Amino acid sequence: MFSKETYTGRRARLLEAMRATGRDGERGIAVFPGNAEAPQNYRGNDYKFRQESSFLYFWGIDEPGFAAILDLDSGEETVYGNDVDIDDIIWMGPQPSVASKGALAGVDRTAPYTAFHDAVRQARSKGRPVHFLPASRYYNTMMLSGLMECPPENIGRTASVYGTSGTAASLELTRAVISLRLIKEPCEIEEIDKACEIGYLMHTAARQACKPGVREQDIVGRMEGVTISKGWGVSFTTILSQNGETLHNHLHHQIITPGRMLLIDAGAESNTHYASDFTRTLPCSGKFTPKQRDIYDIVADCNELAFQLAAPGIPYREVHLAVAAKMLDGLKSLGLVNGHIDDMVKEGIAGLFMPHGLGHNMGIDVHDMEDLGENLVGYDDDQTRSPQLGLGSLRMARRLRPGHVITDEPGIYFIPALIGKWKAEGTDKGMVNYAAVEKYLDFGGIRLEDDLLVTDDGCRRLGPHRLPISADDVEAAMAGEQ
Repeated sequence: MFSKETYTGRRARLLEAMRATGRDGERGIAVFPGNAEAPQNYRGNDYKFRQESSFLYFWGIDEPGFAAILDLDSGEETVYGNDVDIDDIIWMGPQPSVASKGALAGVDRTAPYTAFHDAVRQARSKGRPVHFLPASRYYNTMMLSGLMECPPENIGRTASVYGTSGTAASLELTRAVISLRLIKEPCEIEEIDKACEIGYLMHTAARQACKPGVREQDIVGRMEGVTISKGWGVSFTTILSQNGETLHNHLHHQIITPGRMLLIDAGAESNTHYASDFTRTLPCSGKFTPKQRDIYDIVADCNELAFQLAAPGIPYREVHLAVAAKMLDGLKSLGLVNGHIDDMVKEGIAGLFMPHGLGHNMGIDVHDMEDLGENLVGYDDDQTRSPQLGLGSLRMARRLRPGHVITDEPGIYFIPALIGKWKAEGTDKGMVNYAAVEKYLDFGGIRLEDDLLVTDDGCRRLGPHRLPISADDVEAAMAGEQ
């Protein structure tokens, strides 16, 4: 946990934000259910516990079976949880009291967990608005569905709640939480730097293990062992594959084969649950072929361009589009596309080669707050999402502000099914040279990702060290590890 002043300050700012919504009359209560343990197949054999991130952000208690309420009218704060009994002590040993845990977060008032249910029902019976965030976990979804007397599918939907029906999650509360969590505090940045250091170590272990004849699964095991020994574990399911054209490839059954490339997209969580997220693409034989290096250098240049452009006041959408132009210019020099660069950007031709966005927000969650609504988190009110492939998948388009933490992850992929579809449908409007592109159908894909902190005058890469990224540096590092 951080200091109790950190949590009291966050809740005070949340209260201020909710009181500034311009509503008349009673504002009601904001409820924060923490996560419960979830059995893998029977009680006592649970999945590894991970606390609900907004509960963790405002209340700090990293244990199952807790909830909290912030009264938006009186300012009263209550943490709900059960003290252990003798049966718990037999299995777990003596535990600190709920009151002592609340005190660490700066909360003086605590009550048993069942009182949380009673408090929500009582507020509703009095006609008080009940604000809650969209729920992602099954337990909280069903619990809130019962308490709010609405269908479970509504619990994950965001809508403004001005009455007492509680038919969906509160847009007011969601927007207020996003406004606070988007801008990282110094203590958060310190933790993200720690997560990035673990990420550096896990990717270094992967690079050292990437040798012909090694099974991909063996490399994943080494990487994830680093995250458990140094922090909480992985920040998301590891992507590691020689089929890099599959963007989220979680299959690790292949043997490292000379002539192919290994795409590794993986990150770590610090013990306080802050995330890192790096991607590197390695030549399996230790050296890139000329064809691989040509594409690799374009992606590396795009990664560097995004870093140079990211600064306060710049919409990240514009950075994505600048990267798309840079990428198309490089592909044009190889004879893979043709036409004026501006025209190709406008028509979304980059989407054939990079069907994802340039980056996303990162913090307590690796895709920070996307459970609260991707557009609410990643787009300013005057921005709309594009329907184009690639640009339409951009998760972070906002005007950058100091304290934003974002990823910079351009990529180029040759996806046979997508190339075939575009060719058959004429999507490219004559701007793609399919005779040249089809020579890359067995190429795979390349992605290069760093984590950025927007500063007062630009940005910096997070973590005390940067993984090798230029083709020469990657080859040199791999040669030194033979």
